[in-house]
Amino acid sequence: MRNKHLLALVAATTIVAGCRQDMHDTPRYEAFEASQSFPDGRASRSAPVGTVARGWLRDDEALYTGKINGEFIEEFPFAIGAADLARGQQRFNIYCTPCHGRLGDGNGMVVQRGLRQAASYHQDRLRQEEAGYFYDVITNGFGAMQGYAEQIPVRDRWLIVAYVRTLQLSQHASLADVPADRRGALDAKPAASQGTTTARPAEKH
Repeated sequence: MRNKHLLALVAATTIVAGCRQDMHDTPRYEAFEASQSFPDGRASRSAPVGTVARGWLRDDEALYTGKINGEFIEEFPFAIGAADLARGQQRFNIYCTPCHGRLGDGNGMVVQRGLRQAASYHQDRLRQEEAGYFYDVITNGFGAMQGYAEQIPVRDRWLIVAYVRTLQLSQHASLADVPADRRGALDAKPAASQGTTTARPAEKH
């Protein structure tokens, strides 16, 4: 019985050793390698015409490019609510403030450290630009600025644009921009100074 087990073990070891193939170095074509299997001599095959990778169907031109017929759009491709603006502010603070600053004035920390001056969103040219323009710059970059398509999802890019619009309005708003029922708050007296302290009763010993 013992001999049978020993023979079985030897046979199994022999089979495994005989079938072993270095899987990290299997016969295969490398990218762009030549091949005689196809008329064009290329191992890498082109996708059939009209093929779209899963998750990459860009069927809404305005949403995915910020343009319609090649022209930047002004209207956002979906409604923006208060929660969306909060999300846009969060994403802006993460990705944009290092260069553009929290006010969007182009005075971010890297600029203060001596790197290239970033654009201010409050200059007349950018205040007059369409929303789609900002989306395009975030997506593809502009000048020394890299594109953020890999880091920031499509919807978040639009939310950042919406928050940029609020920054622009905040620095150039007039009384007419304040709802009539909220204008009284502008005349309210400022809260008491935080430096004021309240006397505490003497401690008992």
